[in-house]
Parts: sequence; C-alpha cells; structure tokens
Amino acid sequence: MKVLFVGESWGVIETHIKGFDVVGLGRIELDWANDVFNAIKESGFEMVRLQSQVAQNNFPATLAELQEYDVIILSDIGSNTLLLDSEMMFKGVKKPNRLKLLVEYVKQGGGLIMFGGYLSFSGIGNKARYGMTPLAEVLPVNMLNYDDRQETPEGAVPKILLKNHPVMNDIKGEWPAHLGYNKIKAKPEAQEIAVIEGDDTFMAAMECGKGRSFAFAADCVGHWSYDMTQWDYYKTLISNIIRWTAKEI
Repeated sequence: MKVLFVGESWGVIETHIKGFDVVGLGRIELDWANDVFNAIKESGFEMVRLQSQVAQNNFPATLAELQEYDVIILSDIGSNTLLLDSEMMFKGVKKPNRLKLLVEYVKQGGGLIMFGGYLSFSGIGNKARYGMTPLAEVLPVNMLNYDDRQETPEGAVPKILLKNHPVMNDIKGEWPAHLGYNKIKAKPEAQEIAVIEGDDTFMAAMECGKGRSFAFAADCVGHWSYDMTQWDYYKTLISNIIRWTAKEI
C-alpha cells in the first residue's frame, strides 16, 4: 500500500541578540513528526512524504497522479498551500484546483485522512479554512468558519462511542490525554467513533462515493498528542486508520 503524507514541516526565523551583535537565523523543522512516520513505515506501508514547503508546487496536479496513492494524509498544512501554486500566484498561470481533484480522487475510490493541528480543519485564526474549500464535501466532519482550536492544557481524554469500529481493532485500556484539538462535528452520514470534552467529535469516518475519508481532531504527534505517541497502541491506531481508509479492514 502506498501512502502520501503531506505536511508536518515548517520554517523558523529567529533573531539572536548577543550583547552588541544581532544575528538573524533561519531553519527548517523536518523531524517533528518522526513518531508518525516511523509508525507508518513499521506497519509495512510505502510512504512518500511531501513537506509543506515542497507541497505548494509539487503536490499532485492531476487525478492520475493522485491515484498512484491508496491513501493521502493531510496533517497540519493549510488549504492555501494546496491552492496557491507559485506560478499561478506570481506569473498568472492557470493551474488545476488540487482540492477539487482531491474530491474526485476520494469519490473514485481514494482514501483521505486529515489529522488535526494549528493548520488543519479551520485552524488557528481560521487560516487553514478547509470548511470554505471544495474539500469540505468529502471530509466526514462539519467545520467552523473561525478559529477552531480547543486548548486543553490540563489534558482531555476521548470517549470511544463505537468500540467495535475497525479502527479500534486490538486497542485496549484507557486512551491517553490530549492537550488540545480542533473543534469539529461529525456529519449525519458519517460514523462518529469518538468524542472529546462532551460532544465534540474526536474521530469520524465516512464512505464517500467509492472512497473513504477519516478525521482525527488532535495532532498525530505532539504537542497536542505527545502522550499518544508514547502509548502502547499508537502504531496500531495509526495502522488501523490507514487500513480502514484504504478499505483493507
């Protein structure tokens, strides 16, 4: 099975003041999500990674290119990165709407997963803004049209509603706490697998045309989900989500 993982990287610009001297430094964070990458690879999947700064111009631009993958994962990468190709922005070159292509990809049998984060679903300051894009049609949740972060620094533990759902296969015991999540709500036609902090959706799954989509409200890594990455069932959960979305279970 071939998985395309998109996101989970960013650049940092820092100013260091050392006495009289001021030095500007820049770096790219690439290793933040190694826990989820290792879980995917150790589950036997072939994974191709598109870092956020690469995805803007190199995300698949045709349906055929998308269909090379059984599952596509979007994690902490805003819709603008996938909509605003550099040539279109700065040279006026018309480009395919890659979110419309993702919709068609799912309807024709592809699998789509969105993990939460500051640039997932609506995101911080509504900068991710997926609820205002074509992709909203095939995601299994309804999204807010404003900042959807729910910060829970004290820790919030999800409640599993569908314990027999395939994504829960071989997972036992108490779920780890999460330090935040995106406030989303399962669509009526979706399966609401788990909730958090009352009735906010934590996991939701949906059949869409010939394909499937899955929403996970918190990070797949830290900071919101650091405890989950240390959990005995972390790799099992990630594997189950991918396999369900690819129609393997």
